[in-house]
Amino acid sequence: MTQHETVLSSVESRETNKVAALDIGSNSFHLVVARIVAGSVQILHRVKQKVRLAEGLDENNVLSEEAMERGLNMLRVIAESLRGFEPDSVRIVATHTLRKAVNARDFINQAKEILPYPVEVISGVEEARLIYSGVAHTNHADGQQLVVDIGGGSTEFVIGKGFKPLLCRSLQMGCVSYTQRFFPDGELKGKSFDRAITAAAQELEMIDGKYRRLGWVQCIGTSGTIRSLFTLCQQDNANGHDVPVTQKSLRNLMKEFVSAGHVDKLNYPNLSDDRRVVIAGGLAILIAVFKALDIEGLTYSPAALREGVLYQMEDELHHADIRGRTASSLATRYDVDTAQATMVLNTTLQFFDQVAKEWKLKGKDFRSMLGWAALLHEVGMQINTRGIQKHSAYILANVDMPGFTQEQQLLLATLVRFHRKKIRTNELPNFNLFEGNAVKRLIALLRLGALLNIKRQEGFVPDVKIHVDKHTLTLTFPDEWLDEKPIISADLIRESVYWKSLDLSLVIKPDITKLES
Repeated sequence: MTQHETVLSSVESRETNKVAALDIGSNSFHLVVARIVAGSVQILHRVKQKVRLAEGLDENNVLSEEAMERGLNMLRVIAESLRGFEPDSVRIVATHTLRKAVNARDFINQAKEILPYPVEVISGVEEARLIYSGVAHTNHADGQQLVVDIGGGSTEFVIGKGFKPLLCRSLQMGCVSYTQRFFPDGELKGKSFDRAITAAAQELEMIDGKYRRLGWVQCIGTSGTIRSLFTLCQQDNANGHDVPVTQKSLRNLMKEFVSAGHVDKLNYPNLSDDRRVVIAGGLAILIAVFKALDIEGLTYSPAALREGVLYQMEDELHHADIRGRTASSLATRYDVDTAQATMVLNTTLQFFDQVAKEWKLKGKDFRSMLGWAALLHEVGMQINTRGIQKHSAYILANVDMPGFTQEQQLLLATLVRFHRKKIRTNELPNFNLFEGNAVKRLIALLRLGALLNIKRQEGFVPDVKIHVDKHTLTLTFPDEWLDEKPIISADLIRESVYWKSLDLSLVIKPDITKLES
């Protein structure tokens, strides 16, 4: 063994996890591969390709076949970089264009055939939160900071302190959509810039007052559009990257654009051809942002959404899940009966653990999502006890839930919506991440947990034996227990009827069908 080899042999080997995050953006697709060592995220590999998915979105929010094919072809390229990754080690998030596209499912279904990993369409607020996480983990700041990210179809704004986002918003304006709208032929006219800036300012009216009141000590921009604008504004400064961009420098850049007259005549060595065709829309948005929020200067951070996704994966591996804090906050806000929620939770998860293998509910999210649903199934009681399942579902579908993806939030709302009363299977949504039969089985388990704890009494539920066989679940109660509970018995008989719509059979032992009449 050589001296060099001896040195390496003495190095302590620590557990590592190789992970990957793919951002299916409106303008570009970004892949980041990293390893997690001792709580640290180390970037190993990056792939970034322009796709301009947003260009294929028409006025009716239909995504064109051509745009879909561009995206799918890029996924075929990216698939090579993800070969051999475990399912739990890859997270794919899609943003504005697939949020808007009415035929997004067509794209996602075809994506499934290329990549063996689910595609999550995340909300604008969740996108903003993840962007902030990426910036916060790579940029030290004393005090509050404002993070701005101009994407292809949307722009995200976050004020946070340390690792905690305080205010998150996503507005529907991006470099691709604004370039299409105000600079469709590539001409760069002053009037076109004025119209684009005014339109962006109108969007910003929804947030500008609240953001200025909360305040920040520094403003940070992320992603490709801001990076390009930052570089162009600093091209004449020897130490440009140390000098914040100002509204004056942005307006000077706009004058240069107008003087050029057309995007084809923009001659900047640091501006790629792909970025040049959408830069005008991004510049107009950023000028409007500076004006509306009264920003003095902006610096640039290379970290953005995909880094935020990686750090969330690291957080889920090593630290407390942010979803716990979200659930706790909602329970407090809506005065949830925590004792009752705990009883329903315990019963539901006990049943889950006994049937998970046979019912093929081994995915990492099934147990946790069922647990969150059990804890939060009564948030709607604050509105009205009558129709509580509908009120609870509405709240969970529409409230801001940091840590939960759009699809996870939809699953929570669905489970809670059908935790009691009739089950209208025609109202069950289609999921990308969760197979339909699995969703039905989770509904069934939550219904049992809620029904058996309907008396809201600690220790009321006896030791129930459970057996499952394909589509049938059998509950065996202690002898004579049901004889003394005629209402519960009647509820269980009615429940067995409801289960038929879930393509499941519920069998109760001892036989209580005699009570049906």
